[in-house]
Order: sequence, then structure tokens, then C-alpha cells
Amino acid sequence: MSYSTETLEAEDLDPIDVAETLAEHYDWEFDRVADNQIAMAVEGQWRTYSVTVAWSDYDATLRLVCSFELDPPEQSLPALYECLNETNDRIWSGAFTYWSKQKIMVLRHGVILENGTTIGLEALYRMIATAVLVSEQYYPAFQLVCHSDRSPKEALEVAIAEAYGHA
Repeated sequence: MSYSTETLEAEDLDPIDVAETLAEHYDWEFDRVADNQIAMAVEGQWRTYSVTVAWSDYDATLRLVCSFELDPPEQSLPALYECLNETNDRIWSGAFTYWSKQKIMVLRHGVILENGTTIGLEALYRMIATAVLVSEQYYPAFQLVCHSDRSPKEALEVAIAEAYGHA
């Protein structure tokens, strides 16, 4: 993903309008679910990620959810949960959780925007890009833990090596 501040200006837009402006600019498929929520499809190297951005007036929080399907065999769930804990210890922008009922891996992140603070295009783009990049980095580890005999530690070593290999 690349970004040019010269092509986009969104000083007075609410956060969901900013997200819609980004989706249009990058040609991401999107659906304005409600006035305060937008869902987008962002293409990564491993897969297409579902990215939802929602605004809450109640607590002045902008929430980002980046998700992808994951259907681990029942016997691999303890290793997956151990891998999630280790992964969350390594990342600072959000946290992963596995929603077993929906069979979805979710990276959640929130930003509080109080007292009229807004979020600009650059900042929201960084939030989305970081969520996708972190999901891309750890996707192989989650797959290895679920569908091979790799331990969470071994799987995370592969994820870290993969990240350095693309830098």
C-alpha cells in the first residue's frame, strides 16, 4: 500500500467519511454499513482481509477490526490459544482474538478521540495498513499451529523470519 498526502484532503470529515475516502482512493470494495460504520475488503499477500471501522459517540472511540476466516481442527485449539497469547505479547497495535463460533481470527484496535479531536487520512491509513501488515505477518504462524505439528514457538519463529524476509 502506498499513500500520497497531496491527493487526499479530509480535514472536516468524520472518521467514517475519512475511511470511505480511503476506500475509494485505494479501490477497496466497501459497504457503508451505517452512518457510524464501514466495512472494507483489503487485499493482502496471503488473503483478502475484512476491515471494519466503527465510530462510537458514546465513548468517543474509533474501533478497527481486521479479520479473516480460520477453521482450526478442534484438537489444535489449545496450541492456537497459546500462539495467540504469545503473538499479543509481541504486538502493540491492537490484539488478536479467535471467535470460534464464527471461525474468524480478529485483530482489534481502538483510538479514543475526545474533545473534538479528529483523525486524518494519514493516521487512519496507518491504522488500516498496520492491521493488515500485522495480520499478514502472523497469518502463517496461525496456519502452522492449526494445520501442522509445529509448536506455537516454532510457528512464531517462522512468522518472525517471514517478516524479516520481506523487509
